[in-house]
Amino acid sequence: MIKYDAYIFDLDGTVYLGEALLPHAGETIMRLRQLGKRTVFLSNNPTRTRQEYAQKLTRLGLPTPDHDVINSSFVMVDFLRRRMPGASLFVVGEQSLCDELTAAGFTLTDQASQVDAVIASFDRTFVYRKLQIAFDAIRSDAHFFATNADRYCPVPGGGEPDAAAMIAAIEACTNTKVEAVVGKPSSFMAEAILGLLKVPADRCLMTGDRLETDVLMGLDAGMAAALTLTGATTEEMATQSDIIPTYVIHHLGELLPQT
Repeated sequence: MIKYDAYIFDLDGTVYLGEALLPHAGETIMRLRQLGKRTVFLSNNPTRTRQEYAQKLTRLGLPTPDHDVINSSFVMVDFLRRRMPGASLFVVGEQSLCDELTAAGFTLTDQASQVDAVIASFDRTFVYRKLQIAFDAIRSDAHFFATNADRYCPVPGGGEPDAAAMIAAIEACTNTKVEAVVGKPSSFMAEAILGLLKVPADRCLMTGDRLETDVLMGLDAGMAAALTLTGATTEEMATQSDIIPTYVIHHLGELLPQT
């Protein structure tokens, strides 16, 4: 699989789990770099900034500059700048996302009548008050967008309910479907990573542990896609899915030629 020029990696469940690199991840990525291949990272998780993800990878032994990481909060900022510059937002999300939106010039408010758009995200601080404000804002004609729609985030020993739970709660009470989800597998995320790489899609390999996000985004964008069985997807799940990856691997080491 060394035939590709750029290798795009999901993070949680693909490169690391919790605070440890997954087996073979570090040496594989370092070897690809030694071979002159571009390696970049893509995450739906908005609870850290690009800088924090780069710092974590570096701390775990994979020195990575900030600009080689794209996450769903970064894509959300770009999405809103293009469509609703200067909008007032209510965020069902954590402080990291709020800080990025504020730094990008958006106003955050919990006054439902002033909200132009509700942003749903992975939120471990989700409480009824947030649901009430989102409900009131959307019923007052606010738009409804989300960073990602993952059902859960892999962590050591299991998982944490992710943004899909927040989206579902808001959809259920407002009877309103989310208008756009900017994270994987959306075209917004694919365009962001290809814009960073400036490499043709057919020269890229997207690798991740989820068929419905990582693999689907890669295939839809014209990339090759590798499913790694180190995270959310089992081999049985892969064989039963309508989404067919280009490759199925047991760990990232299988991206390198086997000797």
